[in-house]
Amino acid sequence: MTDRLITHLRHVDLAVPDLARQQDFFTGAWGLTAEHGDTGISFLAAEGSPEQYVVRLRQAADKRIDLIAFGAAGPSDVDTLAARLAVSGVTLVSEPGVLQTPGGGYGFRFFDNEGRTVEVSADVAIRKHRKVEEGEPVPVRLSHVVVNSADPEGTVAFYERHLGFRLSDTLMHPRMGEMMWFMRVNSWHHSMAIARGPHPSLHHASFELRGLDEYMRGTGRLLRAGVEKIWGPGRHLAGNNTFSYFLDPHGNTVEYTTELELVDEDTWHPHLYDFSRPEVSDQWGTANAMNEFVAQKSFNDPDKGLFVAPPV
Repeated sequence: MTDRLITHLRHVDLAVPDLARQQDFFTGAWGLTAEHGDTGISFLAAEGSPEQYVVRLRQAADKRIDLIAFGAAGPSDVDTLAARLAVSGVTLVSEPGVLQTPGGGYGFRFFDNEGRTVEVSADVAIRKHRKVEEGEPVPVRLSHVVVNSADPEGTVAFYERHLGFRLSDTLMHPRMGEMMWFMRVNSWHHSMAIARGPHPSLHHASFELRGLDEYMRGTGRLLRAGVEKIWGPGRHLAGNNTFSYFLDPHGNTVEYTTELELVDEDTWHPHLYDFSRPEVSDQWGTANAMNEFVAQKSFNDPDKGLFVAPPV
C-alpha cells in the first residue's frame, strides 16, 4: 500500500438523460443548492460544505457516473500521485494542470481498474458556506460514495495500492462470502465503499445531515413528497451511521445519513460483519428488511461510461 496523498472526497458527477428533472429533484426535494451552471451542466453545492459543489449533473444520452473526485493537500501531491500512477501503468485521462471547473484548482484524471473516471485536485477555492441551523433538514456535506464492482477484490486492491485507501470494515454473508468493503482516506469510517455486484455502477451516494433530528425531518420530507424510499430509516453497524435510501428520478440510489463514525486510524482494526444478522444491517430494527428488492435497486443499471472520459 502506498502512502496516502488523498485527503478527502470532493464530489460525484453524474450524467443523466433528463437534466432538468434531475436538477429539480436535487435542489427541491433533496436540499442541495444550484451554485453554477451552463448549457447542459449544473453544479450543486451542500449548504454546510466548503466544496464548490458536491454533485455535478450533465445532460447526456446515457446515464453514467461521469467521475468521482477527491482532494489532495497541494499541487506537489497531485504531481507525485499522477507520476506514480503513470509508472504503475494506470491510464491517465489528463495530465496535471489547471482545472476549468468552478473554483479552479490543479488536478488530473485517470481510469481506475474497472474504467471509472477519477479526479484528484488541490488548491480549489473554498466556497463561502454556512452552518446548517438546528432543525434544518438539508445536506451538510457529501459523506461517501459506494460503487458496485464485478471485481470487488481487484477494485479494493487498486484503491489500497495506488491511492492509499485503508480498509475499515467488511460485510460478509455465510452463503455469498464477502460482499462490501468500507474504505477510508481520513478518520471518517468510509469515504468510499466497494460492493460486489453484477456490473460496475453507482450503488449509492450518501449525504450527511446536521444530526438525528434533521436526518429524520429530511427523511419525512421526502416521504411526504412521494419520493420512493428503498430502505430505512435505520442505523448500520459498520460505520454506526443512520440511513434512509431513496431513488432519484433516474433510478440512482441516494442516501440521507448522519453520525458516521470517526475512527482512530492508529488503533483501528477492521471487523468482518455477518450481515445475515439483522442487527448488522440495522441496529435499531426500524428499517424494512434487506431483501432482493432492495438489493436489485442498489445494483443500478450498468455504467455506460467505463473507459470513456466525460467530455467536461
